[in-house]
Amino acid sequence: MTHKIILDTDPGIDDAMAIFFAFQHPEIEVLGLTTVFGNVPVTMSARNALTLCEYAGQDIPVTQGVGMPWVGPESGYAHFVHGDDGFGNTFPEASERELDHRSSAQYIVDMARKYPGQITLVAIGPLGNLALALRLEPELPKLIKGVAIMGGAAFVPGNVTPVAEANIWNDAHAAAIVFAADWPVTMFGLDVTLKAPFAPSFLDTLETGNEKLGGFVKRASQFYIDFYSQNREERVCFFHDAYPLAWLVNPELFTITRGHARVGTGELDRGQTVVAQAGSTPSPLWTEAQMIDVATDVNHEKLEQLFIDTYAL
Repeated sequence: MTHKIILDTDPGIDDAMAIFFAFQHPEIEVLGLTTVFGNVPVTMSARNALTLCEYAGQDIPVTQGVGMPWVGPESGYAHFVHGDDGFGNTFPEASERELDHRSSAQYIVDMARKYPGQITLVAIGPLGNLALALRLEPELPKLIKGVAIMGGAAFVPGNVTPVAEANIWNDAHAAAIVFAADWPVTMFGLDVTLKAPFAPSFLDTLETGNEKLGGFVKRASQFYIDFYSQNREERVCFFHDAYPLAWLVNPELFTITRGHARVGTGELDRGQTVVAQAGSTPSPLWTEAQMIDVATDVNHEKLEQLFIDTYAL
C-alpha cells in the first residue's frame, strides 16, 4: 500500500530527518512539501525545503505558506534549537530551484480536489496552512483521507509553556480550527515523542546506511544534540517530526488513545491541547468536541530500527 501525502513542514533539523525518511520509504509517495513558519521564518522554511529536495534528488513541488500566526504578532524562532539556518549552522549550499507559484493552502486544496479521499496531510509544523486551506475549501475534510500531526501535549507538560507544545503554541488559533474540523486527526505529541531519546550512535548508524542523507542529518544534529543534552548526563536528541510518518507505515508500533480534543487560545492556556477520554465527562463543552486519536506510547527499539532500515534502502 502506498500512502499519498502532503508534508507540511518548517525545516528544521528533525523536519529534515522526517522528510528524508518519507522520501526513502517505498510505501510513501510525497506529492509535495508545503512550508510554514515555525522553527524558522517561512521564507527560510521554503528555501530549506527546496534544498532538502535537491539534496535527495526529489523533483516535487515546494510551496511557501503562512508566515504569521492566525491571531497575534509574528512568533520568535527557535534558532537556539535548530541554528540560524535551520540546519544546525551547517549552512548547506542553497538550492536554485523555484517554488511552486501557489500558496501552501491553495496547493493543499488543489491536490485534495485532484485526489479526493486519497491524501493524508502530515503536518509537522504550526497548523496555519491547514487552517487556511479549510477556509479556502470548506468541503476539504470530505476530500482528505486523514490528518497526522506532530504537535501537542495531551497528558504531559508542554515544552514552551507548562501546558503547551511548540507547534501548537506557535499558532494556537489555527490549531483550534484544525482540531475542530470533521476529519480524522491523529496527534503525535510530547506524550510519545519524548519517550524515545536518540543517542549519537543512532546518527552514526544512519550515516553508515546512507552516507549522503544520513550524513546530512548527522552533521545538522550536532547542534540539536547540544541543545537537548543540557542538564542531562547523556547526549541525546529527539526526532519528533518523523513519528506520524512512522505510524503511516507501521501503526502497530504505537499505542493510541481516543478522546475529545480542544485547543486553548487564552493568555495562560495558549496552545494547550486538552483531551477528554470518552466517557470521562458529561459536559457538552467536551462531548460535542471532535474526537481525535492521540499516540501515547511507542516501541522505541522497533521505531529506531524502522528509521535505520529505511535510510539504508
